[in-house]
Amino acid sequence: MQGKNELYRLSFFLNVTPKTLEKLWSAGSIKQFPRGHILMRARDKVDQVYIQLSGKSMVYNLTHTGRRKIIFIYGEGALLNEHMLYEHAASLFCETLEKSSIFAVSKKLFQKCMEEDFTLTSAVLKQQEWRLWRMGHQLKNTLGSVGMKQKLAAKLWKLSRDFGIQRPDGVEIDLNLSVTMLADMLGASRENTSRLCSELVDLGLLKIQKRRITITDQEKIADFYKTGKME
Repeated sequence: MQGKNELYRLSFFLNVTPKTLEKLWSAGSIKQFPRGHILMRARDKVDQVYIQLSGKSMVYNLTHTGRRKIIFIYGEGALLNEHMLYEHAASLFCETLEKSSIFAVSKKLFQKCMEEDFTLTSAVLKQQEWRLWRMGHQLKNTLGSVGMKQKLAAKLWKLSRDFGIQRPDGVEIDLNLSVTMLADMLGASRENTSRLCSELVDLGLLKIQKRRITITDQEKIADFYKTGKME
């Protein structure tokens, strides 16, 4: 049975005071969601703070043509909200990628705890700074000089670093990655993404079995996305 230790063990709360953790735990609850559950929708008012305990979720937006553009994939310990202090409507969608356990607590109470305890405010700031840093890297990779194959290699390298499991033949990304999902990350067509995946397989940089992708050599794929060349 899940208890407060599920909350306490998260890196997000590493430096938060026990008093604040007890207050959050007493007011919140752990919820179970199936794969594909939408926690937040763009333009909706969100009155809960969500923190991923287990499983994975993705944050995305929709283009003017209704196409999904995946921005981030979050795992254990992630703060899923993008707005914390102001009464803005959500600007992004948040959807579970697999069966997930998520801690939910009132945003008003969470804000009050932030006012009373800077260690919690600091934890939120660190997550938001990390997002800005990641967004900066994503914007850098959208430059015209960076080919789509390099962009895909960069995405897969990052996923292998965040969600990688060491296997005898490389690092397996612990996500079920369909071609459609990869296309939504790249902002490319499904057909083009499928072709790019095949080319990376031909280069020996990755293996694909069903929806599981294994990076055969993280250093080589990192060099490839930086230079566009194979040593």
